Amino acid sequence: MEKATDFTLPDQTGTNHSLSDYSGRWLILYFYPQDDTPGCTTEACAFRDDYALIQQKGLQVLGVSHDSVASHAKFAAKYQLNFPILADVAGETIEAYGAKGLIGTKRMTFLINPDGMIAKEYPKVTPKGHSVQILQDFEAR
Repeated sequence: MEKATDFTLPDQTGTNHSLSDYSGRWLILYFYPQDDTPGCTTEACAFRDDYALIQQKGLQVLGVSHDSVASHAKFAAKYQLNFPILADVAGETIEAYGAKGLIGTKRMTFLINPDGMIAKEYPKVTPKGHSVQILQDFEAR
C-alpha cells in the first residue's frame, strides 16, 4: 500500500480540510472534473443519497475538483450536498494523486484507510453506482 499525500484545501463553506484531520478514520477521496455537469452531478448526488449508510460504515467522503469555493457553494446548495467538496484551484492535490488529465481533472477515487494508506484506487469511475461499488468493496475487504 502507498501512503496518501497530505493536503489542505477549503470546502464549499471556506473551511479547510487536511488529510490529517481524518487520521484514524476511513476516507473516500474522490476527484471529479467540474461542478454542475451531468456526470459530476450524478456522482455527487449518489454520495449524498448514500451518505448516511457511508457514515454508518465508518467512512467519510471528500470530493475534490479545480472549481472555486464559490462554485462549490452553489453546487452544494443546488443539490443539498451533505459532505465537503474541496476547491483545489491550483491543482496541486489533483496532480499529486495522479488525477490531472490532458483537459482537466480525471474522475478517480481513493479509499484511504485509518493509517493514511491508500487501500484501493479507482482509476476509471462510472458516476452511476460508484458509491455503492465502494461500499461493496469496503465490506468485502
